[in-house]
Amino acid sequence: QVQLVESGGGLVQAGGSLRLSCAASGRTFYTYTMGWFRQAPGKEREIVAAKSWYNSITYYADSVKGRFTISRDNAKNTVYLQMNSLKPEDTAVYYCAADRSMSLHTTPGGYDYWGQGTQVTVSS
Repeated sequence: QVQLVESGGGLVQAGGSLRLSCAASGRTFYTYTMGWFRQAPGKEREIVAAKSWYNSITYYADSVKGRFTISRDNAKNTVYLQMNSLKPEDTAVYYCAADRSMSLHTTPGGYDYWGQGTQVTVSS
């Protein structure tokens, strides 16, 4: 069983930055693909970024390319999402997710474990 705990959300003005953290339990964290998803009110959960084990493959949604960076520290069992140049449309609950498979999935169904979510609000 893997437990994921997100932190770092909050309220920021447009153009600002936030860094989300996701601390994971479990000895095999380094083998998991880790993803960040977000869900705005009335919308489906969508992928933001994902990074496979051993940092070999990284995926970004088109809407965040060039602004967001996903990274992981396997020694600390932690994955990060650095968010720069934030826009009001980035407002959502952000979720960390872990995928036990060897593949990098871009849909919520491909992930096995989820955090509780952290709210990010970007004011205009």
